[in-house]
Amino acid sequence: MQILLVEDDHALAKALLQALQQQSHTVNAVSTGAAALHIIQTETPDIVILDLGLPDIDGIDVLKKTRKKHTDLPILVLTARSELDDRIIGLDSGADDYLAKPFEITELFARLRVLERRISNVKSTDIRINNVILDSNNNSVTLDDKELELSRKEYM
Repeated sequence: MQILLVEDDHALAKALLQALQQQSHTVNAVSTGAAALHIIQTETPDIVILDLGLPDIDGIDVLKKTRKKHTDLPILVLTARSELDDRIIGLDSGADDYLAKPFEITELFARLRVLERRISNVKSTDIRINNVILDSNNNSVTLDDKELELSRKEYM
């Protein structure tokens, strides 16, 4: 799963990056809204984790701009804005989920699994190229209908 992490707190971003990678996610981390919008337009991820308090563009604006072109892209807002009105604005602006800081990493993982299930209901988990099949749901690769034994690094 390709995740775009948009977080300007470098310590938090680093910790989230490590935790998500340990869960076998591929993560691209950026710290500005402009960088996030660029990546979403050029290399659309599977899921976006979006902070709202960004240094250049408010995260709500990033959310709205993303929704105009990518209506099905799952976006989880992860922010310090925890008031009811903030959550309503975030969800009404297009967020699929909203998690306020501070949070438990296990809850973040659970919310990501929910978004993954929604994606898997829409997209096939298999990538086929000739006689090679990569099953991203099971993290497996088959060649000529025989499963290859790959290390995690080889699979990635």
